[in-house]
Amino acid sequence: MALRTAGGGLSLVVFLWSVAVVLGQNGWSVTYTTQSICTLKGSTVDLSCSIRYPSLHKVTTTFWFTKKYDVEIYVNLRNDPNYKGRVTYRSDKTNGHTLTITDLRESDSAEYKFRFITDQTGGKCTGDPGVTLSVTDLQVKVTTTWWSTTLTCSTTCTLTDNPNPTYIWYRNSKIVQEDSSPSYSVYFKTEDSFYCAVKGINSPAVSVEGHSYFHVTYTHQRICTLKGTSVDISCSYTYPSGHTVSETIWYTKGKLNEAPQILSPGYGGRVEYLGNMQSDSILRITDLREEDSAEYKFRFRTDQTTWEPTFPGTTLTVTGLQVKVTPATVTEGQKVTLTCSTTCTLSDNPNATYIWYKNGHVTNQSTSLFLNPVSSEDAGRYSCSVEGHEDLPSAEETLTVTYGPKNTSVSVSPSGEIVEGSSVNLTCSSDANPPVENYTWYKKM
Repeated sequence: MALRTAGGGLSLVVFLWSVAVVLGQNGWSVTYTTQSICTLKGSTVDLSCSIRYPSLHKVTTTFWFTKKYDVEIYVNLRNDPNYKGRVTYRSDKTNGHTLTITDLRESDSAEYKFRFITDQTGGKCTGDPGVTLSVTDLQVKVTTTWWSTTLTCSTTCTLTDNPNPTYIWYRNSKIVQEDSSPSYSVYFKTEDSFYCAVKGINSPAVSVEGHSYFHVTYTHQRICTLKGTSVDISCSYTYPSGHTVSETIWYTKGKLNEAPQILSPGYGGRVEYLGNMQSDSILRITDLREEDSAEYKFRFRTDQTTWEPTFPGTTLTVTGLQVKVTPATVTEGQKVTLTCSTTCTLSDNPNATYIWYKNGHVTNQSTSLFLNPVSSEDAGRYSCSVEGHEDLPSAEETLTVTYGPKNTSVSVSPSGEIVEGSSVNLTCSSDANPPVENYTWYKKM
């Protein structure tokens, strides 16, 4: 059932959030954390809600959507090609649901709604109205007078999580002002370029005189990828006319008082440079290791100068796979969950399918492995891999299942007829974990 808002939103002064409650009859509701969000292009946003429904119902399907083509035809954001690789869903035990969208684009501006379906006829609910998301780019507006030029860093809406941000101004990629004021006044100087930044997001650069300028634009601010795979870290760059690029350099940002590590082509046998040496460059690293996790930056040299940007580069996180067993100790008949996890969400596969192995053999495909009830036959060595990277499995984790004595039996040695007065050994054995230490003997009279 599609439900409409009953009453207005609530204003929470402490958090400056507006709560949208979509109320229905008989205990149905969708409560959004906020009615509207304004955030920056290139950033990440969380949209959250909580739901209520009659106690006899069980939720079977949940999804977020912006598009509806017919009465019951909704486009799940996970299946929308415009959001591929950028959307993740999370839920908790208190019926809270969160949509996370990364690398936001201006085209993501829309009204987002949550819908859930239960196991009973008519058990459908859509939160309507939803959450209005506005994605804004940073733009530099130029106002010129006879003696100076004023640059203003502007957005199309007020940033929800940062209504009074600190604006950082760069002149030829060097910080010249950090202030709550969005404006910066400059005097004419040929070849100078300017741009502003808020929370690590940069505006396009402008030149006061309209000349070309030095600038680097990284394709991704953050990348998370699997240990053992390869990655391409890329950027595009511009420079004044009349300059000719003579050298390009990728490097990792050194720690305080440490020199940066230059990554020349062939470095460690794992580094390769790609690109046209004129306007774009790609750093390819193969056989990734967890110690490759770092911030990667780019600089270039022309026939007239060497130029290096001061703003952040691309942060690479290399993660391995790990099997987690919950609970760590389990007794036969209980339930146990095995989870395949990474330290960050894989950039190229945020909703990855995991392949499970038991004692080296494929056993299942899912994010988690649920054994309920667990039996002694489930004990063994478990590992997992990401579909498409089966050659890069996790380390094995041993599942130990404790259980009481089974198949208890008595053996006689020597077997056959026993002559009175001779010796005989009676042995009691059973299958148990941990093994039985003490047996009690009985003689049937």
